[in-house]
This record gives sequence, C-alpha cells and structure tokens, in this order.
Amino acid sequence: MDVTDDDNSPASQYRITVGELRSFVERMERLNEEKKVVADQQKEIMAEAKGRGYDVKALRKLIALRAKDPQEISEEEAVLQLYREALDM
Repeated sequence: MDVTDDDNSPASQYRITVGELRSFVERMERLNEEKKVVADQQKEIMAEAKGRGYDVKALRKLIALRAKDPQEISEEEAVLQLYREALDM
C-alpha cells in the first residue's frame, strides 16, 4: 500500500494520504468526545429526575415512545396485547 503526504496525489484503491487519514481519525475522535459529553449530560438529567422521585425506567420508555411514529406505536401495542392474551396475562 502506498502512503503519501501529498494530498494532491492521484487516488487509487490502495493509496492513502496521511493528511486525509489524519483528518478522518481526528473528526471521529472529536465526535466520540462529543458523544461522551452528551451521554454524561443525559446521565445527570436522569439522576436529577430520579432524585426528585421520578421512575427513570418509565421516563426512558416515554422518551423512546415519543421518538416513534404513532402508527408504529399502535402496531407494537396491538402485537403486545395479542401476545398477552395468548399467554392469559
């Protein structure tokens, strides 16, 4: 595999440029750091909600439901009800 520092070199299936490779890696590293920051913020919010007496498991389900299409929710609930009835629940 050819490796070159010249960003203007002709591209081929096996040729990479150091600058381009570094750019991809650094961009992914930044996004991973941003993702970690957001995850930490989400944990803080849930800890605050739990501290105020909210059921965190129920909150997570509500958040997931709000992200779905109403038709998708209806279909899932219908299947769940069918399965409950089949199991005499």
